[in-house]
Amino acid sequence: MSRKAASFPLAILAAAALLASCGPGPFQPDLEKTNYAASLGVDIANSTRTESGLYYRDIVIGGGALVPDDTGTSVTVRYTGWLRNGVQFDTGTLGPVVIGLNNLVVGFDEGIRGMRVGGRRQLIIPPALGYGSQGSGSSIPPNAILVFVVELLSINPRT
Repeated sequence: MSRKAASFPLAILAAAALLASCGPGPFQPDLEKTNYAASLGVDIANSTRTESGLYYRDIVIGGGALVPDDTGTSVTVRYTGWLRNGVQFDTGTLGPVVIGLNNLVVGFDEGIRGMRVGGRRQLIIPPALGYGSQGSGSSIPPNAILVFVVELLSINPRT
């Protein structure tokens, strides 16, 4: 066997080992085919899907100032979060918090952008934009789809 022919199978094995070591990647369920608790009022068909896979639907379009799509805007929001089965895992007021600084769950941060003060928005966050394969504590299991209703209370002045 020539040296060139012998190295070809090794190259294939090396490539296969490299691909195997990468793992399966983040879990990405089909949010459009997922069953949600009726109490959540999820309406995927009338929601907007972003490039990242977040779905959002404005329940109330506010009449106030618009959150810009840039980093550094400080906001205050009231929110409630549920798992897709309707189990509530959190509720409260958050802020002031600066968007775009990795202080928030990625999908939550993205979902606030473009809201108007006084608006209420439903966010359906896939695991890759939420807590991923690790989950969070005992209340959010691995690979959980998160559903939030967020109300934008204010856009705070920059300091």
